[in-house]
Amino acid sequence: MEAINGQFQAVPLPYAKSALAPVISETTLDFHYGKHLRAYLDNLNAALPGSGLENLPLEEIVRKAEGGIFNNAGQVLNHSLYFTQLRACPSAPEVNEPHGPLADAIVREWGSFEKFKQTFQQQGTALFGSGWVWLSADKDGRLAITQEAGAGNPVRHARTPLLTFDVWEHAYYLDYQNRRAAHLSALWQIIDWSVVESRYNGR
Repeated sequence: MEAINGQFQAVPLPYAKSALAPVISETTLDFHYGKHLRAYLDNLNAALPGSGLENLPLEEIVRKAEGGIFNNAGQVLNHSLYFTQLRACPSAPEVNEPHGPLADAIVREWGSFEKFKQTFQQQGTALFGSGWVWLSADKDGRLAITQEAGAGNPVRHARTPLLTFDVWEHAYYLDYQNRRAAHLSALWQIIDWSVVESRYNGR
């Protein structure tokens, strides 16, 4: 992700703001995308001039930065990956799972897609405080599920981020209150696996 005229911009949403309901309401998206992400972007853009990091791509800033710049750059990157991995909520229940090399890698690592989902969801539910749960790949394509506190991202560990669930309360509290597990369970309906697959294939 590159800055435009020295300013990082919010990633465009590939769906209407109402399209994720009832999994994620338009009200939640207005706050999460329209206010929280906007604040991280404003803070990052204000902090970069004179930092020595201002001409770097966002991923490189996240790898190198510390303190406030890292916190805001990490949250911009994390939210950009999060929002662009989602799709409109289907009108009726349907099978929604990956295919191809990513699906094969998931089965190799966890035995089945259902076991992967269970493990991923458990890690997200169990993460103490605010943060993210990630599916990421190393350079050889081996997958791992990791918990990251705060603004953490697998790029800090030389891994390619593929899929993430945001477990900061602002991601779900308006819709689910304290029922984080219920929110994480519902998110599987709106994952766009074609996006996640492209991240894996392009690592």
